[in-house]
Amino acid sequence: MQIKREKYLQELINACGNRMIKVVTGMRRCGKSYLLFTIFHDYLVENGTPEDHIIMVDLENRRNMALRDPDVLLNHIFDRIVDKEHYYVLLDEVQLVSEFEDVLNSFLKEDNVDVFVTGSNARFLSKDVVTEFRGRGDEIRIHPLSFREFAEHKQSYSDVMLREYMLYGGLPQVVLENDPARKVAYLKQQFTHTYLRDIKDRYNIQNDSDLLELITIISSCIGSLTNPPKIANTFKTVKQSNISVDTIRQYLEYMEDAFMIERSIRYDIKGRKYIDSPYKYYFEDLGLRNVRVGFRQTELPHIMENLLYNELREAGFTVDVGQVYSEHKNADGKRQRSTLEVDFVCNRGYNRIYVQSAFAMDTDEKRNQEFASLRKLNDGFRKLVIVYGLQPTYMNDDGLFIVNLIDFLMNPAKFIGE
Repeated sequence: MQIKREKYLQELINACGNRMIKVVTGMRRCGKSYLLFTIFHDYLVENGTPEDHIIMVDLENRRNMALRDPDVLLNHIFDRIVDKEHYYVLLDEVQLVSEFEDVLNSFLKEDNVDVFVTGSNARFLSKDVVTEFRGRGDEIRIHPLSFREFAEHKQSYSDVMLREYMLYGGLPQVVLENDPARKVAYLKQQFTHTYLRDIKDRYNIQNDSDLLELITIISSCIGSLTNPPKIANTFKTVKQSNISVDTIRQYLEYMEDAFMIERSIRYDIKGRKYIDSPYKYYFEDLGLRNVRVGFRQTELPHIMENLLYNELREAGFTVDVGQVYSEHKNADGKRQRSTLEVDFVCNRGYNRIYVQSAFAMDTDEKRNQEFASLRKLNDGFRKLVIVYGLQPTYMNDDGLFIVNLIDFLMNPAKFIGE
């Protein structure tokens, strides 16, 4: 059964005719090639594009090795453009072509050609790949399957299915596999032979023990504030390693460039300024995070926070960790200032929302703890408290939307807009 990826198909459709190189990016194995070569191809054919006006080249296929020569590839494509009708050029693993930037830029002046490319390593795993195309690159970022896509594929949803998704993640091959043991085996294999190897090969890392340990540390502290100096101290005190702060910072950047993790920066909401450090890291796919810790550290509150971060990022928001200050009198009557955290400050254009991830709110004390930071904000933007479980969604007397997690995941646009 085909996983449709309708959101991303629509992004490809919307990008047609924009006179830019469409660059499909994202972590390895998230479905970029399938989206382009199967889903998008089928859409074009179904809507009247002749097959001979869709020029597809899989550059990883050894039978196409000759086309990795830039001039040979360029001639191969232009030889197939024989009229003024519209053509679609779809190139997979284009980083295998030397001087591929020049090849792709050669199409920018062709009014009847739309070019879409994917790549899986080197520069195409870099977040700044679009800059390779002289400001004429249009990035279409692909993520692993959301819970909504997962549920639509399964044709149902439940708390049990949500826990399965939170455990094994949303890589398409994992979702398609029904056997839990095979899911785990696939995740282990991909972690070692795809994600880790890509980073090692790109940056020529000979000894990967510190890199592996760093990934384990980050896996163990999702949702916690940290920074390279704190991590270096962990290496020194727990692992008896003297890895430098600069090396840790580099390794974290490598992981970000490979779309394995993302960093969320602290933001002083009332002061309207960013606070450089510490910050939080979240994993792009929960299955890869969980396989690194042996499926042992799977505390649902932290997993839920990572899940919500990913959902908000997929919706197109920039997502920061918010903080507000609260002043109160202590037992001696002296005024004290404390810092309260807003889990996520989410911005998309002029739209802002505040989101609090609350695994459980079964006591007044817990509810007050989760509401405290949001009660300090009076700027008129929507405030969501997302709670695990199946309780009804409602608005409380403070104007906060209390939303159950599954309601949010199955219809996020209802709460955060399109």
